[in-house]
Amino acid sequence: MRKSREEAAETRKRIVRAAACKFREKGIGATGLTDLMKAAGLTHGGFYKHFASKDELVAEATAEAVDAAIDEWLTGSPTIAATVGAYLSTGHRDDPASGCPLAAVGSELSRSSKKVREAAAEGFVRLVEFLARKADTVDARRRAVAAAATMIGALTMSRVVTDQGLSAEILREAQRSLIRAWPRRSVTRTRSFRGRPRRNVRRQSEA
Repeated sequence: MRKSREEAAETRKRIVRAAACKFREKGIGATGLTDLMKAAGLTHGGFYKHFASKDELVAEATAEAVDAAIDEWLTGSPTIAATVGAYLSTGHRDDPASGCPLAAVGSELSRSSKKVREAAAEGFVRLVEFLARKADTVDARRRAVAAAATMIGALTMSRVVTDQGLSAEILREAQRSLIRAWPRRSVTRTRSFRGRPRRNVRRQSEA
């Protein structure tokens, strides 16, 4: 029984990881259950053994995607300048499947259920806290909120426009504007950040 529960929990994690990638790459609405279960190496029929609905999966996948994106793109950045530069990079722009879900599928998240939007909001707060901890100034949170919103918007628009020159300009100018807005001492200060355990999205038993 214990092994069965552990296997079920591992399978659920596999589905969440696959969904986090597929949703960012293709979009939530454009990703069917058959496709995402195939990406997880499973059959469509097994989905409802683990999730009550697609919405439940979207909420968990959003939380997973935010953490994965921070680990992938930001954790190794020692300063605010490096963090902003990593987020607003052409590499991040060109790899939505491993990037920030708030930029990749933000418009879809805004029209989703309350549970999904709560997961997205937690992800935004996690990004804000990451930036604020890097800066460690008196008004760090206020600046971090503005920076996070600017970064998400700039990355989104850099993917929307078809002119590659304009796309790069959006990223470049947003980065310059944000770095100029932070006090110089906080931009170059090196701080480590281990993050905090995210509050788990409420979910059903993994049995």
